[in-house]
Amino acid sequence: MKGNEKKSVKIIPLGGLEQIGMNITAIEYDDTIIVIDCGLAFPEDEMLGIDLVIPDVTYLKENADKVKGLVVTHGHEDHIGAIPYIENEINMPIYCTKLTMGLIENKLREHNNINNVRRKVVSHGQIINLGCLRIEFIRTNHSIVDAAALAIYTPEGIIIHTGDFKVDFTPVFGEAIDLPRFGELGKKGVLALMADSTNAERPGYTQSEKTVGKTFDNLFADNRDHRIIIATFASNVDRVQQIINSAYKYGRKVVVEGRSMVNIIKTATELGYISIPDNTLIEIDQIRNYPDEQIVLITTGSQGENMAALSRIAASIHNKITIKPGDVVIFSSNPIPGNEKAVFKVINELEMKGAHVIFQDTHVSGHACQEELKLMYALTKPKYAIPVHGEYRHLKRHAELAVEMGVDKDNVKILSTGDVLEIGEDVFKVTDKVVAQGIMVDGLGVGDVGNIVLRDRQHLSQNGLMIVVVTLEQGSNMLLAGPDIVSRGFVYVRESETLIDECREVALAAIEYCQDKGITDWGKIKSTIRDSLGEFLWKKTKRNPMILPIISEV
Repeated sequence: MKGNEKKSVKIIPLGGLEQIGMNITAIEYDDTIIVIDCGLAFPEDEMLGIDLVIPDVTYLKENADKVKGLVVTHGHEDHIGAIPYIENEINMPIYCTKLTMGLIENKLREHNNINNVRRKVVSHGQIINLGCLRIEFIRTNHSIVDAAALAIYTPEGIIIHTGDFKVDFTPVFGEAIDLPRFGELGKKGVLALMADSTNAERPGYTQSEKTVGKTFDNLFADNRDHRIIIATFASNVDRVQQIINSAYKYGRKVVVEGRSMVNIIKTATELGYISIPDNTLIEIDQIRNYPDEQIVLITTGSQGENMAALSRIAASIHNKITIKPGDVVIFSSNPIPGNEKAVFKVINELEMKGAHVIFQDTHVSGHACQEELKLMYALTKPKYAIPVHGEYRHLKRHAELAVEMGVDKDNVKILSTGDVLEIGEDVFKVTDKVVAQGIMVDGLGVGDVGNIVLRDRQHLSQNGLMIVVVTLEQGSNMLLAGPDIVSRGFVYVRESETLIDECREVALAAIEYCQDKGITDWGKIKSTIRDSLGEFLWKKTKRNPMILPIISEV
């Protein structure tokens, strides 16, 4: 009985599993919930017209009185992007390091809700108390500065959440990951380790960010006579710093292009995370004042996003920059899984215009490979392992690695989004499931596009639309005009007059059938027209357009 009386800690991932993106996890004990990260995901191919996907926080809204705060590990979109949306629904104080807070504040300003949200900047090594939980921020390295892992002290034991991390002994800015602290916590005893799985399939170690700086120096030396354009992630402040260092060394002026890139560099410069020598940065309009070999353009679009600056330049629709033969374009990133096609399309367009594209050896990952994950397990010696941040294949490989590192096979759990995992000294099981689908954002509409609307969009995108307009006399339901047929995305009307005439006949027959049977209910008339037309078109064309009968009364 005694085991049942004891409270246990609940770990509830509300996003970030089975996918790269939308990271958000709730940790609950008694009357306290803390939320770790609050990111967005970018839409998948079948999400037609959707701009982004944010987590479903129904569980947090239902337990709003327990939610004590949001702690954020670092400033990437997949960890902070949903904050302005979620803060509108559930007002949580935010705790994070300085640069991360600067980037979050930019987002809150854009959404006009910065004054409603309490914010506290925390330094590495600091501990904050939220309800009955204490959270310590531990320095880590990642592809954005100021990343932190979290040690969460619960009455049941210490849970370590690594956030996104790698081990970099020579970071460009700041200090190396605080490995001794992880070792000290391991000696105290760690109940559970929730670690980054993104690179769990890759053997070896992730290279230091500094190695990219050497590559840039060599590329700048090899291409002294050409204009250089470099595409990278806007958030990789260290990468931008190294490009600026090389540009300064080789006497080039730097132009920054792309809204997110401009915003992040501005914030990082103001907060002292990036230093730009005087007279190095110039505005895009000043490019014409300098010869090509004195220019470096740093731009967004390394993932082939169609509205990003590089894609617009490649497609010749950028209003300030055109590609010239001889331009050197460097992709300083790897394609995120699923983006390969878009990236190679942009590379092909650039090469066709005479540019020389370089994309080998100009990027290092921000995530730990297998040996670094093993190091994390060796230092923390956790009782339980809960792989996070990754698609299922990454989580599975991470789970195998945890067992190799001595975690009992029964003490490793691959969770699904929405699982409620109860964890304590003698309990480790999924006991419940909460609602946790992604909520789609389309323009200003949050959550008003659901699966049914998406299904309609897919139907329309694949099969087109046919509208049947009929005018009936009020009272007698006599046919006064029509049926008129309008087709969009189904067949080109002018070249298919015979088919359209036949459709009119079928619709007319359906209306006459309803009149003969004395059917006056509009819903029934519409469904009769829809069914008979649908059947006719399938037989005739083997296509299924969406059929919309419209009845007006006179």
